[in-house]
Amino acid sequence: MRTQVAIIGAGPAGLFLGHLLARAGIDAVVLERRTRDYVEGRVRAGVLEQGTVALMAELGLDARLRDEGLVHTGTNIGYDGEIFRVDMAALTGGSAVTVYGQQEVMRDLFDAAEERGVRIVFEAEDLVLEDIAGSSPSVRYVRHGEAHHLACDYVAACDGFHGVGRGAIPADVLKVFERVYPFGWLGILAEVPPVNHELIYANHERGFALASMRSPSRSRYYVQVGLDERIEDWSDDRFWDELALRLGPQAAAGLVRGPSFEKSIAPLRSFVAEPMRYGALFLAGDAAHIVPPTGAKGMNLAVSDVRILAEALVRHYRDRDPAGLDGYSARALARVWKAERFSWWFTGLTHRFPDMDPFARRMQVAELAYIRGSQAAQTVLAENYVGLPLA
Repeated sequence: MRTQVAIIGAGPAGLFLGHLLARAGIDAVVLERRTRDYVEGRVRAGVLEQGTVALMAELGLDARLRDEGLVHTGTNIGYDGEIFRVDMAALTGGSAVTVYGQQEVMRDLFDAAEERGVRIVFEAEDLVLEDIAGSSPSVRYVRHGEAHHLACDYVAACDGFHGVGRGAIPADVLKVFERVYPFGWLGILAEVPPVNHELIYANHERGFALASMRSPSRSRYYVQVGLDERIEDWSDDRFWDELALRLGPQAAAGLVRGPSFEKSIAPLRSFVAEPMRYGALFLAGDAAHIVPPTGAKGMNLAVSDVRILAEALVRHYRDRDPAGLDGYSARALARVWKAERFSWWFTGLTHRFPDMDPFARRMQVAELAYIRGSQAAQTVLAENYVGLPLA
């Protein structure tokens, strides 16, 4: 079998790229080692930047998003028991974010794939990339015990942090930059109304907390925990008590408790791999970078990567102009590093670090107080939160 672009991974990066290429008439095949149910069922982020929302509208995939998405024109930050609001729309000329779970985004992408000509091969296992630095790149894989060979012009590795794509770049070429944080997020999903109609990021002396939601009747909450914590040690009652304490009395007064139906602990890291191109191989999404979830940038960065890559591939096939492909890595990384900076800064601003001494804690509180009283500081936060434009 032959195609122009082999896309590895049917997560957000891979499927958005598949839709963009299908719209442009570029032949592509998406290879996914899991089933659709598995990919669609993964609990992930739920805050979409304005650029991601705009792309879904551009692709005609926003019908449910317009009906069910929760538009947030501001966000809230709490410290020392008090909460202040950052009016993102007022500070950025009307920009906003939309709360709409990644599971819902994946459902929209999958539902439209067949009619849009997006070819997806599920349960494609044991993937091997061949000749990606040469003139005849290809992907070998096994499906249901049968070996397959997919010849192509280019390979887009959208296969996540643990995928095969990044590992195909020689060690003497690949540069890795990483910061592993000494804590994680314990998160729950519960069928209870959110404590607030917008997100609340809370800085407390006991650690960070986040009040989020998936719908007007489903809440997503997080508390910062040590990496040695176990889910089994966190009953629902213990979680609700800790969340209420960290959110502070103002927010906790409206907290509705209920049984959780999903509970997990996620470690935090910042990670970037350079370059994002090697020969015929292009990295996109988590294959190239990871951000702590504090700034809600993970899926949005994946989307910006494939927007840049799709534009470059269209330019190559339509105009025979390789400039976009040659410049892909530098252009994508320019935005990646800005998002990494914001997520790193916002994490440092809102979390309690194990080695934080009284001076460092005072500096953290002083910066929060400065942001609260400064329109300029809030504008910087707001324009990063709603999403920086593509360069």
